[in-house]
Amino acid sequence: MGRINPANLKKTIYYLRRNGLKSTWYAAKERLEEKNKPPYFFVPLGREEIERQRSASKSYTVTFSVVVPVYRTKEEHLRDMIDSVISQTYSNWELILADAGGDKSVEPVVKAYEDERIRYIRLKENGGISENTNQALLYVKGDYTGLLDHDDVLAQDALYEMARAIEEGRERGMQPWLLYSDEDKCNGDRTEYFEPHRKEDFNLDLLLGNNYICHFMVLKSSLLKELGLRKEYDGAQDYDLALRAAEKLLDGGKQIVHISKVLYHWRCHEASTAQNPKSKQYAYEAGRRAVQDFADRNNIAARAVGMKHMGFYRLKYDKPVLQARGDLGAVGGRLVSRGRIAGGRMAEDGAVFYEGLLAAYSGYMHRASLGQNAEAVDIRLIEVRTECRGLFERIVGVPYAVLPGREIFDASTLPAGTDYHAVSIALCRAIREAGYRILWEPALTGSLDQKKRGRMRRREEAKAKGCDLEE
Repeated sequence: MGRINPANLKKTIYYLRRNGLKSTWYAAKERLEEKNKPPYFFVPLGREEIERQRSASKSYTVTFSVVVPVYRTKEEHLRDMIDSVISQTYSNWELILADAGGDKSVEPVVKAYEDERIRYIRLKENGGISENTNQALLYVKGDYTGLLDHDDVLAQDALYEMARAIEEGRERGMQPWLLYSDEDKCNGDRTEYFEPHRKEDFNLDLLLGNNYICHFMVLKSSLLKELGLRKEYDGAQDYDLALRAAEKLLDGGKQIVHISKVLYHWRCHEASTAQNPKSKQYAYEAGRRAVQDFADRNNIAARAVGMKHMGFYRLKYDKPVLQARGDLGAVGGRLVSRGRIAGGRMAEDGAVFYEGLLAAYSGYMHRASLGQNAEAVDIRLIEVRTECRGLFERIVGVPYAVLPGREIFDASTLPAGTDYHAVSIALCRAIREAGYRILWEPALTGSLDQKKRGRMRRREEAKAKGCDLEE
């Protein structure tokens, strides 16, 4: 993040054309400010750690299939990818290379590797990324399958960390069905690593805004074979897969595991989406359609639309969100003071997400602009569904009064001296324990500044009376 290079300049120009000068000014300013953050370095495993992992994993029984559709891959990239699998500290794997190139550019390189775990499949025709992957899945023998792009590489401990998480889950009586890791990017010759993507644990509404799961995604092979990849979503086939898998697993109460460690290096070059977002605009449209399809399948009356940043989306609901979404117990907004975020989404310990960030900024990986599930949201800007309002009164100690003309709770009815954080956490914990999700929606914004709050209240009261209020 914050790197000044021709690719980022190209992105800025494209962003300007799409979003105008003001948005571009803040977006560029935010990226430039990131240069003041500590630099990122990817640190490979040391010799002792490599040996420790190899020794520790000898008792593990899980098997992996790593599936890679290849298409006239550059030899140096192909070798890098294969070598990254061969060098894994966990050895119980197979690598399936499904070649749709129709020429002899890949096969001789693969056949030069004398490793029986590498399986080369020549496809009869190029059916596109999804169909080529589906053909490769027919040959999968592993318990779990990981998806790897033909010009990317795995960190040396990628399969070990996946195996460890699976084995530890089994010991606790749980069976992970989908696992994913953090990732970063690297330049063409892998001399530089940058833009680490530190991900959240599974968050459904965050996933509906962006494919933050992305790489390295590993699924139970039986599930992946059942779902398959859908050709009509080529370009965002992994996003569509993640949404469909999450939907199925959440419905069945099965485990989704996030491994908070960089295990995947996404190579950037001119043709890649990572380097040049305009190179695959069709992929972003496919992503939007994948989100829309999720909404349609789940009877959510909403329209998926693209946001300012490519590959990021939001659902525009046809009716109030708590009416459109039966899984949500409450929705909370973003509280701003002096132009900076001062309240909104909170962790269980009361820490405020994105606190101090300029309200015009989008935050790390644009998360501050995305709807997302929360452990708690601030009671000073919250709407609670009707079925939970009795619970609200028991926890908070006051009736659920609403602002004029709206269903948002009127926080002025709280007693003086109320500990907003404590009561917010207690309320939202009770709502979650009742089986509902909490949604933090940054588009719902309120002010903590007294003068602005007064103007907002007068405006709401005027609206309720059917009057216009002059500023």
